Amino acid sequence: MLHRFFNFRFPLFKKPFSTALSLCFSDTHFTKPSKISSFHPNTSQVLQKFHLYQNNPSLALSYFTHLTQQGFSHNIQTYASFIRILCYWNLNRKLDSLFIDIIAHSKQDPSFQIHELFESLFHDVEVKNHYLFRAFHVFVKACVSLNMFDEAIDFLFEFQVKRFRVLPSVFCCNFLINRLVMYGEVYMALGVYNEIKRLGVCPNHHTYAIIIKGLCKKGDDLIHASRVFDEMVEAGVSPNSYCYAAFIEGLCKNNMSDLGYEVLQERRKSNAPIEAYAYAAVIRGFCNEMKLDQAESVFFDMEWQGIVPDFHVYSLLIRGYCKIGDLCKAEVLYDDMVSKGIKTNCVIASCILHCMSGMGMDSRVVDRFKELKNSGVFLDGVAYNIVFDSLCKLGKVDDAVDMLEELKSMRIDLDIKHYTTFINGYCLQGKPDVACSIFKEMEEKGFKPDVVAYNVLAAGLFRNNHACEAIELLNCMINQGVEPNATTHKIIIEGLCSEGKVEEAEAYFNVLKVKSVEIYSAMVNGYCEAGLVEKSCELFCEISNEGDISEETPGFKKLSKVMYSKVLAALCREGNLEHARSLFDFFLERGFTPDVVTYTIMIKSYCRLNCLQEAHDLFRDMKSRGIKPDVITYTVLLDGRFKQVNLKQHFSSQHKKGSDATYGVSTILTDMEQMKISPDVVIYTVLIDGYVKVDNFQEAIRFFNEIIELRLEPDNVTYTALLSGLLNRGHTEKAVILYNEMSSKGMIPPLPIVSKLKRQVIKARKVQFQK
Repeated sequence: MLHRFFNFRFPLFKKPFSTALSLCFSDTHFTKPSKISSFHPNTSQVLQKFHLYQNNPSLALSYFTHLTQQGFSHNIQTYASFIRILCYWNLNRKLDSLFIDIIAHSKQDPSFQIHELFESLFHDVEVKNHYLFRAFHVFVKACVSLNMFDEAIDFLFEFQVKRFRVLPSVFCCNFLINRLVMYGEVYMALGVYNEIKRLGVCPNHHTYAIIIKGLCKKGDDLIHASRVFDEMVEAGVSPNSYCYAAFIEGLCKNNMSDLGYEVLQERRKSNAPIEAYAYAAVIRGFCNEMKLDQAESVFFDMEWQGIVPDFHVYSLLIRGYCKIGDLCKAEVLYDDMVSKGIKTNCVIASCILHCMSGMGMDSRVVDRFKELKNSGVFLDGVAYNIVFDSLCKLGKVDDAVDMLEELKSMRIDLDIKHYTTFINGYCLQGKPDVACSIFKEMEEKGFKPDVVAYNVLAAGLFRNNHACEAIELLNCMINQGVEPNATTHKIIIEGLCSEGKVEEAEAYFNVLKVKSVEIYSAMVNGYCEAGLVEKSCELFCEISNEGDISEETPGFKKLSKVMYSKVLAALCREGNLEHARSLFDFFLERGFTPDVVTYTIMIKSYCRLNCLQEAHDLFRDMKSRGIKPDVITYTVLLDGRFKQVNLKQHFSSQHKKGSDATYGVSTILTDMEQMKISPDVVIYTVLIDGYVKVDNFQEAIRFFNEIIELRLEPDNVTYTALLSGLLNRGHTEKAVILYNEMSSKGMIPPLPIVSKLKRQVIKARKVQFQK
């Protein structure tokens, strides 16, 4: 089975290398002298010395080290004599280093034949159960440790077995098989496994576990992996927890975590011991498959079984929840981990900070960073870069600059990512000149700007109306040998369009030979921003029908939804609802299901035109497709209902027939409750404003009180709506109280409302004076 590996190739070691053998035999690092001293022993003298020291391994080691220091060139006889001493005294670690040095010798001196060394070693020795056997095992391990797998296999089966009829030890074979699996040589590992079984070497638990792991690593041989358990039973070996853990891990790594968990549970039902590693493998598998709920269930099951999760298990779940943006669960797990005395590290801390940053929670990033630092957690350059980015987004670039001293005190050098963050920060602050200075400083410090740094600065220059400088920078980038990417092209197209240079953007777009979905999206967005809705619509339809980009293109669906929403919103903004509906229906026919944002855009447009029936039909269609409305959708529906022409009639007609009647205010609110969508301040403001305008002040007050009870913060619009209602009903005193409350919170109602309040206050005083 292994005939392709059995070419006897010991003299053909090809890659030279050196090993300081003296490091293994002495505490001092000896180097080979450039000139050989007057100490010139011959082979006979060296052999006599080794014979003299055969019962004193310490002296033998010292003598060998001395010979090495003096530049003595060992031959087969001297090596063999020294190997006998090491084998006899079972000094395997010294043997490991010696054989590595011998392999190096054989590569540098083609006349040095390793097979001759072993012939000399076993000359006049009765092979059976001899202490010199360990030389075979150690030499194979030395080859394996150097990843010389073919040579190890050839020596093991062609030389050791065939020439000396000495079977390899199972431990030596395990070492070889395991290293082969580690380096992806699974078929070679299986060949070795089958050969040792043929020779009569009995595999042990460790052997079977490695083979299971190897078969699982292949991914297409999981059935064979499961059959290994049958082989174990036939061989009279009971599978242990390590074997099952290897199988469970293999299933999970091949996206079969459900099956892996089933195996674990079956194992537990049989009252067999289960290692924490098996649970960790299942949790890792579910996290990789983004099945966080199942991973969490396994976590709780693990705790229920009395197995304490370690840092690794916690980190898997925390990173998983951060990846999907579930910060709440990530922080709960983090706090639970710390409360149990499990030490955190900068990787997990950075993961949580990055999640907060991605969710736009920059203030929380800064606060959390300070908490972590004060708690004694070491924070590396990555964590600092995240907080720098958040400070820059908050407009606190100077605070970020001040923190640079902390990095220096920790001996953490600035890298290109830190510089790029500060460049972006100053661009966001409206200081492109400072950003350019930072860019120049980065170059002077020896950091060659990459495409990300160029893109960040170019986008900032465009954003700050420096289009010419941006184009010049990008030309410089190309001259420096930095290839522009899709983001670069996107920045140029959108930047030119924002400057009103749509023709230049079109020309640049048309010149590009390869256009990704991001580039098409940029041109569509550019048209929309420039008010060229018809062109944006045409291009969008073109790439959807005849373009080079298909629905299988990575990122197509995500970016198509963005483009789709942009075009649709632009058409609706222009009042071209007929065209918008045609586009909407066109994509529905193609099987492209609009999301809640797209539906809401269309519903809002119909409501604005007082076409409530069409709006409600779309709302029903959305729900029938399994798309859950959000609070904005319901806000749009309520706003449309209140703005309907004959509104009072709709409120009073509780038993109106027809499908349109089913979407009264109370029905919409009930539907929201059933969908478990909590109202926000905006929707309460719509309700208050609506009821005020239909002269149902009692309901308006009720909803305002609900806001306070729910501990929501009414904003300026909310207060203004209620203030308007109080003034309309002549409640001047209450209006003044509400106005003063607004003022204490820094809110100012619109000037007409203020003027009306003043008039009513003056009028009330006159009436009081006349009395």
